[in-house]
Amino acid sequence: MSRVGRKPIAVPGGVTVTLDNSVITVKGPKGTLTRELHKEINVNIEDNTILIERPSDNKLHRSLHGTTRTVVANMVNGVTEGYAKALELVGVGYRANKSGNKLVLNVGYSHPVEIEAEEGIEFEVPSNTKVIVKGIDKEQVGATAAKIRSIRKPEPYKGKGIKYEGERIIRKEGKAGKKK
Repeated sequence: MSRVGRKPIAVPGGVTVTLDNSVITVKGPKGTLTRELHKEINVNIEDNTILIERPSDNKLHRSLHGTTRTVVANMVNGVTEGYAKALELVGVGYRANKSGNKLVLNVGYSHPVEIEAEEGIEFEVPSNTKVIVKGIDKEQVGATAAKIRSIRKPEPYKGKGIKYEGERIIRKEGKAGKKK
């Protein structure tokens, strides 16, 4: 039995969860999330708790059990607290600005790179070398942060580029110089 899948999900006050066939909708103070779950996984909603159950012990059901529980728990957490991912710009002249709902990055290219915020995503620029991606969908926040990071990945020699906050870049040694 999955240790993660067995745990019940507590539904906080102000959050409503509805299940229509295999489509689950979670409404909360920050917004609404909807997702279609696998048809064979059973979801039971009983007085402020959600239980995820699998019909059998075959490989597919075992793999979906914990995953489904985590996805639903992330939806509940997203509509109550939301998610944020912080990125740092490292390099001489590397900076970020916010222009409306666009993020403008100057990261060593001949032109500034503009990124349009998708629906449900918000950019915050507390300083010109830090960008925070916020939203209620954990998957969408992570994908947007990865998209921003892929514009200029950190390089291993000087560490220049866009990296996640707290990410450790493994450095390589440069050229050794002239041999004697």
